Amino acid sequence: MGKKLFVGNLAYAVTEDDLRQLFERVGPCESASVVMDRDTGQSRGFAFVMMVNPADAERAKKELDGTELHGRRLRVDEANDQSAGGRGGSRGGGPRR
Repeated sequence: MGKKLFVGNLAYAVTEDDLRQLFERVGPCESASVVMDRDTGQSRGFAFVMMVNPADAERAKKELDGTELHGRRLRVDEANDQSAGGRGGSRGGGPRR
């Protein structure tokens, strides 16, 4: 199973192809998706990249964090898993009194 990386501080001009080409220098890249604002259609300045191999994801994180792309230094980190509980979520405990 692959590993998802968060890529922040993107220039608005960065495309999914740009990211894929950059990350494929480290290893096979399953997907790259720039997050777009639904109202304006403009990039929100971050993306997610799915690396095929977890070892390549770790290497990409180390090698590409701080790399300059289109004049901005990228921030590359492990993506948080939002599917396991989503936003907010329960804080546990029993029923409210």
